[in-house]
Amino acid sequence: MDLRLPGLRGPRRPRRLLAAAAAVVVLAGAGTWTAVASDDDRPAVRHTDQVLSVDGVRLDTTYFTSGASGRRPAVLLGHGFGGTKDDVRQQAEDLARDGYAVLTWSARGFGKSTGKIGLNDPKGEVADVSKLIDWLAEQPQVRLDKQGDPRVGLAGASYGGAISLLAAGYDDRVDAIAPSITYWNLADALFPDGVFKKLWAGIFFNTGGGCAKFEPALCAMYNRVAEAGSPDAAARKLLEERSPSAVADRIKVPTLLVQGQADSLFTLAQADAAEKAIRANGAPVDVDWIAGGHDGGNLETSRVQARVTAWFDRYLKDDKSADTGPAFRVTRTGGVDSTDGTIPLRGASGDTYTGLENDRRKIALTGREQSFVNPAGASPPAISALPGLGGSGLGQLSAFGVGVSLDFPGQFASFESAPVTGDLRITGAPTVTVNVKSTDGQVVLFAKVYDVGPDGTQQLPSQLVSPVRVDGAKTGQDVTITLPAIDHDIEDGHRLRLVLASTDLGYASPAAPATYTVSLKSDLKVPTAPGVTTAAAPLPSWVWWLPLAGAGLALVLLLTGRRRTAMPAPDPELAEVPLQIAGLSKKYAGGDRYSVRELSFQVEKGQVLGLLGPNGAGKTTTLRMLMGLIKPDEGEIRVFGHAIRPGAPVLSRVGSFVEGAGFLPHLTGRENLELYWRATGRPAEDAHLDEALEIAGLGDALARAVRTYSQGMRQRLAIAQAMLGLPDLLILDEPTNGLDPPQIREMREVMIRYAAAGRTVIVSSHLLAEVEQSCTHLVVMDRGRLVQAGPVGEIVGSGDTLLVGTTTPVEEPVVEKVAALPGIASAVRTDEGLLVRLDADGTARRLVAELVRLDVPVESVGPHRRLEDAFLTLIGGSA
Repeated sequence: MDLRLPGLRGPRRPRRLLAAAAAVVVLAGAGTWTAVASDDDRPAVRHTDQVLSVDGVRLDTTYFTSGASGRRPAVLLGHGFGGTKDDVRQQAEDLARDGYAVLTWSARGFGKSTGKIGLNDPKGEVADVSKLIDWLAEQPQVRLDKQGDPRVGLAGASYGGAISLLAAGYDDRVDAIAPSITYWNLADALFPDGVFKKLWAGIFFNTGGGCAKFEPALCAMYNRVAEAGSPDAAARKLLEERSPSAVADRIKVPTLLVQGQADSLFTLAQADAAEKAIRANGAPVDVDWIAGGHDGGNLETSRVQARVTAWFDRYLKDDKSADTGPAFRVTRTGGVDSTDGTIPLRGASGDTYTGLENDRRKIALTGREQSFVNPAGASPPAISALPGLGGSGLGQLSAFGVGVSLDFPGQFASFESAPVTGDLRITGAPTVTVNVKSTDGQVVLFAKVYDVGPDGTQQLPSQLVSPVRVDGAKTGQDVTITLPAIDHDIEDGHRLRLVLASTDLGYASPAAPATYTVSLKSDLKVPTAPGVTTAAAPLPSWVWWLPLAGAGLALVLLLTGRRRTAMPAPDPELAEVPLQIAGLSKKYAGGDRYSVRELSFQVEKGQVLGLLGPNGAGKTTTLRMLMGLIKPDEGEIRVFGHAIRPGAPVLSRVGSFVEGAGFLPHLTGRENLELYWRATGRPAEDAHLDEALEIAGLGDALARAVRTYSQGMRQRLAIAQAMLGLPDLLILDEPTNGLDPPQIREMREVMIRYAAAGRTVIVSSHLLAEVEQSCTHLVVMDRGRLVQAGPVGEIVGSGDTLLVGTTTPVEEPVVEKVAALPGIASAVRTDEGLLVRLDADGTARRLVAELVRLDVPVESVGPHRRLEDAFLTLIGGSA
């Protein structure tokens, strides 16, 4: 099937320039260059933001260059699904400093770009890229291979990675690509072996803004498949047409494939299929398996971006000395660093990519024929990966040797090996043949291999399973199952356990009850990849200089030993104080001012404290320091007397709702909360689930799937999640975002009820009228500093602020004159007239006299009574 479109070039096709009518049109921002300062000696980056019109769609773009004039290769950077061009800004600036002209853009339907989301539709998003390449060809900074043909590479992760592959297949001007954690065949990714990956599909459409944000055909396809619980041929065809695999024979450029090991969305098998196809076309391909992925973990951003830059240096700049790294690299984890609790990462590499089936070793399994059930409604489901919760680190737990998987008795068959002797590292996808049959002829199984320790503790590597669909199995059918591709070390004395389950949380299973019967037909065959070796840890430099520096080191240890404590001692006088902030300051690297400067305030039990300030006031930075996410440059935060540091034990007494919660849409509200708490590893009785739910007031909605919730119900469920364990200090950042007035009123009652039991709530919000009704105390910030703190009543009713009513609006020059008068701290124009704050020497009588002298048409003068007025006065109108 030829999917090439008019105006798009495939390999070996004669070059055709687009007609002028189809060219990219710059709508706004052309020539608006801005210099971005560097925090080191490298040159500044120049960039321009502009909106380009492409076939009626407005694409929001930014163009980056740096250094002297002259032509250089170009790079297009795509963003991930649900993101925007701003997500790749730092990488764009780094590439610009390294000598590239870089163009970023927000894809259709995301950020400020218009159009419907087409999941990289060849007629939509892919065609857009060719038009962006046309635009690059016209820029005087971009190196050309020939007229209209710029030297250009593409890179991006996930959604942006797929567009890199697709662009290389549809446009022969692309010279090199570096896609990361992405798909080769989207139908295989979302419908593996004909099984619907329901949770990831739901997250896709929710992250995109809902079904209405997508092309109608995609929306209809999703609704159809979600309702049926299984894909049809039309659904597969629709996604395959939007997949790089559709143009597999046309991707013939140097390709660096970076894929994640902790990824139940786009597995290592997707990169394996891409490598085979592109290498068959004769192009150089390197493969890099990173530690993290869509399920969380370490994405190794700095290392990967450095390798991408080297890849482009080699294939865009023609720098033959550029070290592009090994043909195959895999990141391996090894235990936990006792000094900081992190997971050490080490690279293993091979001279060639081994694939997923290299040097198989047979492992004998034992187990009789077993029968088990697929329960009605496929509930309760087994648990493997936890889609949508990767950001909380759950996807990385297997690297610690901790599992969150769960299989229900009577819903799986299990086969086990003898203890392994010697070294065994699985690198690739194991296989096994089994015989399956079902009482209704259809079988859907979820296959997984556990690493089982001598004490019986089992770990599911990377939390991955393989779905298997078998039709016509009433009389039994032999099936060879390919298990998930992994890189995992099996320690001496551990066993392998093959589990075939009838359900899985992430997938749709047949709703009709059935009985499955399974028996073994072969050994488990595991790939070992002996040609991939882990680099020896480098000999620490201190081995060489320690004999010469021993005495000096001992002296340093003696002098600094008292200061090198893990945490400052608790302050017993603050043991009952929920929060004390003293002299807090924070300046981000490269910033030109402090985000927070010498901030001090204290919060007591039972208070609902509103944290107010205009954009850029430092509220979010303060909250992030409070939760231990970032460290202050100066000052101290103490919660119940304990100093806050990342991972401080006292943080278990703090609950937070800051950036929204990633709920699983097909689970009920209660199931989502129970799953979240179970993943924390804390005892179920410590959750106080019923108390949190009573405060949140969700009622019967808890028994419904979250996908049926309104925005207000989702917000309250998120607050309930933050309340689990009934933390003594609850932090809420903009909890009323997106709520209508009745929902806002309900949220206000939730906060008041929570604090009524002697606990403390800190809420950051821009809804001043709502803060005035729900908060007992306020902290007002502006430009990183404390402006005022105290009870709401005192701040609102402060007698030093006057509302001056005028018969006609006051002109801005007059307002400035009023603000400069003696005894006046600030003056702000309002719809009614002026808000004036007096300083210590000011009086109302003197103010009125000065206003008359300035010919201000005064109609009334009186104290203000609204928080909004007080806020505007306190910050001098900078909101």
